[in-house]
Amino acid sequence: MKSIRIATIGCPSDYASGLFPIIAQSLGYKLDWTSPNKAHLVILGPFFKPNTKKLKWCPKPLRSSVDSALKLLPTKDSSQLRVFHSSENVRHDVLPANYSISFDLNVGSSNHYRLPYWMEMIDWSHEGILGNQNPRYGSLMTIERLMQPLGNHFLSKPKAAAFLSSHIREPRSTLFETVNQIIPVTGFGAHFNKNIKNHLQSGFAKQELLQQFAFNLCPENSMYPGYYTEKIPEAFFADCLPITWADENVKVDFNPNALINLAPMSWCDFEPLKDILTSTARLSEYAEQPLLLKAPSILPFRDYVKRILEDATT
Repeated sequence: MKSIRIATIGCPSDYASGLFPIIAQSLGYKLDWTSPNKAHLVILGPFFKPNTKKLKWCPKPLRSSVDSALKLLPTKDSSQLRVFHSSENVRHDVLPANYSISFDLNVGSSNHYRLPYWMEMIDWSHEGILGNQNPRYGSLMTIERLMQPLGNHFLSKPKAAAFLSSHIREPRSTLFETVNQIIPVTGFGAHFNKNIKNHLQSGFAKQELLQQFAFNLCPENSMYPGYYTEKIPEAFFADCLPITWADENVKVDFNPNALINLAPMSWCDFEPLKDILTSTARLSEYAEQPLLLKAPSILPFRDYVKRILEDATT
């Protein structure tokens, strides 16, 4: 078993349980988590902003530890490998790195890999990848289910929408009001319950909650070609019809006929939405649609991770 010293800066706190480390271990590497100045491989996350004065980007309780990490970051002439890995809507080249992993579409570089965040929440055991989790949702999602039609069960559930959000900044506020004028929308999350401190301490599992609703209002946090998170498939997997807000390239990942996309309706003040949500015939058409038209594979990403690790240990 090969050993590799690895460090993270600006990554989510649960990065060690994500696909990159899990795949690395499945390839026979022992990961020794260390400080950045001692690492063979440094993972730079979307929350690392070295040029921001006084660490304003960072929550105050974390600033001292992040400041210490920055001081340990090797100089630019270091021979260690750097990988920028973003689960946020941040461009793949925002930081200097040898390799990058992001949502971005059509990047003309062999050193970039597009890995939309929703793929982190898939059960890849059929391809030999074990150990990733989805605690906020309550379970991993299966490709098999996402390739099946949504089904008629959602039509028998209350004609209402769940909306999970930690904030209601635009466009969320407008989307919430728009849908709520047609069908009831119930809000969950930190914005609606000030006792919730963070996503992992919400007091509910998303899958169990969504199963009580026919619809899930699940707009993306922001819009960019290729930026599609776990929100749409998690709604579908819980037998909800997703009502989202994403750019038209969402079809690169998902069947556009299996979801309601509010973004293309913006120009006409969402006029078509009422006809859709109040028509049994229209909704029955959605019941016949699978979310995935083609089964994705994690094996190309495994090969990309292997290439990075071999480069870092050569």
